[in-house]
Amino acid sequence: MTKLSGQFNEAIALVDKANAADPNMEVFEGKQYPKELLYSQRMSDWLDKYDPDASEALRLAARAQHICRWKIPRRDYPMDRDGYNKWRTTLAKMHGEIAAEIMQQVGYDNEICEQVKALLMKDRIKIAGQEGQVLEDVVCLVFLEFYFAPFAPQYSVPKLVSIVRKTWKKMSERGHQTALTLAPKWPPDLLEVIKKAIA
Repeated sequence: MTKLSGQFNEAIALVDKANAADPNMEVFEGKQYPKELLYSQRMSDWLDKYDPDASEALRLAARAQHICRWKIPRRDYPMDRDGYNKWRTTLAKMHGEIAAEIMQQVGYDNEICEQVKALLMKDRIKIAGQEGQVLEDVVCLVFLEFYFAPFAPQYSVPKLVSIVRKTWKKMSERGHQTALTLAPKWPPDLLEVIKKAIA
């Protein structure tokens, strides 16, 4: 387990405080949570399982992956591929800036703030190397465990197959093997979608 600095818990508390302001709620196991607060906790939990020796920067980036996401709604951008890409790029920049501001507030130096910003950028794998790939794997694992099934009814089977293929392409081979352990969590129809997508 990575030894963490004294600022780490302060930064996590401030990230959680920011995400607790999410007006969108999600019910999980009978309890209601601000949506992005729950998402951030799931990211940290998965990173702990997937990479127990993750660096402090990677742990902070995982927790801040969707920080204040609701402040830039998808509907504010054209509902096409270019609009989606611009939305995602704008979100990534915002996430990086808010995370860095929080980190500076609790006393982190500029070097680690820049590392976290790099990890939160859309092209994080090119920018941040292996840690960027670990974060991408964790993002995909959180999606596949908690969000794929609720998300699926909005789309046709061919569209779902395409979405899973794109998700799979972002992951490492280790990420693929880990994702397959989630199979018991997927209903039979979605398991078939996964099988088609990765065949």
